[in-house]
Amino acid sequence: MTALRVLIVEDDAMIGELLAEMLEEMGHVVCSVAVTQAEAVKAAARDKPDLMMVDVALGQGSGIVAMDEILRAGFVLHFFTSGNVAKVLAHRPDAAVLEKPFQEKQLKCAIERALETADAQRIAYSRKMHS
Repeated sequence: MTALRVLIVEDDAMIGELLAEMLEEMGHVVCSVAVTQAEAVKAAARDKPDLMMVDVALGQGSGIVAMDEILRAGFVLHFFTSGNVAKVLAHRPDAAVLEKPFQEKQLKCAIERALETADAQRIAYSRKMHS
């Protein structure tokens, strides 16, 4: 797997740190860890990540709302993390969601799925933006 520049959006500092370690052990580069909706938007614009891993429920804001704002500026490959996948899919039926808690093997599979579906995600995003 090619090394990716990953932006983590996670409001729990300990989980953010553990995710960064897991991703780095997989050979990826963590460009930053954002803890709020506003920080996520700023970090995405500043760091231009290859992939975003976004917690849905943030203490200050929403990961989904952050991604909506980020995607208005251009497509960024991403997937959400949540303890309640059904709730996420009820609002975003096409979302890629990794259920918490998860292990490194599941994280690796989520990244691989995101990469495999990148072209389809870009096309769907483009259609949505132009409709």
